Amino acid sequence: MIETIVNADHVLLRLEHVDKVFQMGQLAVKALSDVSLTIRQGEFLVMTGPSGSGKSTILNIVGGLDSVTAGEVWFRQRRMTAFTSSELTRYRRDTVGFIFQFYNLVPNLSAEENVMVSTELSSDPMDVVEALQLVGLDERRHHFPSQLSGGEQQRVAIARALAKNPALLLCDEPTGALDFSTGKRVLRMLVDLNRQLGKTIVLITHNSAIAPIADRVVRLRSGQVVEIHDNPEPVPPEEITW
Repeated sequence: MIETIVNADHVLLRLEHVDKVFQMGQLAVKALSDVSLTIRQGEFLVMTGPSGSGKSTILNIVGGLDSVTAGEVWFRQRRMTAFTSSELTRYRRDTVGFIFQFYNLVPNLSAEENVMVSTELSSDPMDVVEALQLVGLDERRHHFPSQLSGGEQQRVAIARALAKNPALLLCDEPTGALDFSTGKRVLRMLVDLNRQLGKTIVLITHNSAIAPIADRVVRLRSGQVVEIHDNPEPVPPEEITW
């Protein structure tokens, strides 16, 4: 699969002929096969595909959580596949914010305290209250997760990722545990963060109905990129349905 050539200065991450093999006892499972892909600075990228297509594996690799079996990964002009353990830790701490399907909030901490945890790990964090204001939860900042709806908990999780002030937000099925209306509100929030703050967002989902909101859509099957589609006119989240 060949992508449209872009200026190297506009590329945040680049995967070149990446393979990933998981060894399970005597069995070798190939999760990715010859994947080449760029992630552009400031874009909203959606990766879709069925379970087992390699979406989460790519997300873990670009997030610095997993290594490749073969191939190269570049972050800006640095060869990420050559990073030391401490360099990967700094990359995850300073560059990447993670948003998961299940919110992973600390139950005995308030919304504000859950967000504060991430700012204490960052070298250039946002103000905690400002992060909660951006997701519309500043008035709920003293509430505990059990006192918040599922959508509100996901918004706290987004504020927690955002408060690190990362260049890259990685979203793993962020609407998967939400109802239709709440899911669309969360997608609207992510689009606004991308457009207003210039955050690069990579969202993976098995729900292909979400794809039209993206600047670019990558479709995967059986560990390979089978289609890359540029979308010059993304659809507002309010107009999609599933």
